[in-house]
Amino acid sequence: MATVTVQSLTYTYPKQSRPVLDQLSGTFPAGKFSLLTGVSGGGKSTLLKLIAGLLPTSGSAITFDGQPLSAIAPGKRASTVAMLFQEPSTQFTMDTVENELRFALENQQVPAAEIADRSAAALAFIGISDLTHRKLMQLSGGEQQKVALAIIVAMNSDVILLDEPFASIDPPTRLILLEKLVALCTERGKTIVLADHDLSGYQQWVDHLAVLAGGQLHLLSAAETRDRFAAFTPQHLRLTHVQLPSDQLTVCLHGDQLGLAHSDRQLLTPQDLRLYAHRTTLITGPNGSGKSTLFKALVRLGRYQGHLTYHDTDIQKIHKRRYARQVGLMFQAASAQFLNVTVAEELALSQKYGNRTYFTPDRIQRLLEQLNLAGRDDQVLYSLSSGQQKKIQLLCMLIMAPNVLLLDEPLKGLDYASIQAVIHILTTVQRDLNLTLILISHQLSGLDDLVDLHLQLADRHLTYRGVSA
Repeated sequence: MATVTVQSLTYTYPKQSRPVLDQLSGTFPAGKFSLLTGVSGGGKSTLLKLIAGLLPTSGSAITFDGQPLSAIAPGKRASTVAMLFQEPSTQFTMDTVENELRFALENQQVPAAEIADRSAAALAFIGISDLTHRKLMQLSGGEQQKVALAIIVAMNSDVILLDEPFASIDPPTRLILLEKLVALCTERGKTIVLADHDLSGYQQWVDHLAVLAGGQLHLLSAAETRDRFAAFTPQHLRLTHVQLPSDQLTVCLHGDQLGLAHSDRQLLTPQDLRLYAHRTTLITGPNGSGKSTLFKALVRLGRYQGHLTYHDTDIQKIHKRRYARQVGLMFQAASAQFLNVTVAEELALSQKYGNRTYFTPDRIQRLLEQLNLAGRDDQVLYSLSSGQQKKIQLLCMLIMAPNVLLLDEPLKGLDYASIQAVIHILTTVQRDLNLTLILISHQLSGLDDLVDLHLQLADRHLTYRGVSA
């Protein structure tokens, strides 16, 4: 067990004049589950990185049971504190799950004879023993997050820091993993500090809820905590407006005996699939079931079985550049899509090739203000928070205005206010430009007014669903 104390902590990123954390103080009690929330870009990831020793601090601003972080030798810190990043793929070093676990434990100087058993126990605890020999870069985003969590479990650190660990996790798995984290507190005495925007499912489990705002940490009272959780109750996560497709709808993408496979695994049994024009279709399904693989097939970035047509023309017979202007994909990882360095440069590139009649400079400025991103023209894209990157990525893809826009986890890493802003923008742009939106999302909060159709991927089959029970 270890109590984490932060005292008068100030941190300013290089080349920025305003501190992201300003004389911040707070305590995360030993053996307790502390939940940290706040706006996108408010400093949550920065605070966790500082506690983990991944950003420089001075003096005794951060202590573990009274011992300054600076006094703990770098080689010993992993036994004290471990962190799961917002994008787990950025912390992987090796090729397979098994080798990544071995690498982490070897760096902790765990005896070689113990590594195999300790790795197997961690994978079993998270429920992903079947991923042991899989290649990390071939896993879905949700599977990668589960692997990163298993590595944290195997490292057996006293303090566990988690940055948006469920952002790509399906709801049933989210609940299972949340119970695992609670067990780490109650049964193994771990101190857990978890940052999240989506507060669904936490109310009965967490010991403390704190909000990071204006560079300050605010521990909420019981009444304030109840109010925060109220927006994430099950009734706010239910789809009530979706309908089954009718014969009056126009098919834009059609799969004839469409099947998907990955290595020796069949993800989608060959079937007839219709995706409808000028509507918003939500695709849901368990992690690793093939949702992102489907998107890659639809934009000709992945293999598929059968035939795919776009408005009755085989997509393989359409010139690649012309097809890319018709059907676009917003990647799950925002940073993988950026081609420039600054916000202004990335927006300018989209404007050059996008719908300049609709997305005028004035309109783009208004959208930046709605997304709370105004005044960041010269900021380096990779210095933005994950949520801020996601909003810039979404805006750039909308400016391109393809007839069909595939959105892979567009709400990942967004706070509640940002989700509402994004939903409003998507609804407005789709209506004005008559776009077709198809999105994958495990985050359902706020989607009810946007989504027209719900397509569920389960048991290797895609099925349209009506109003959820």
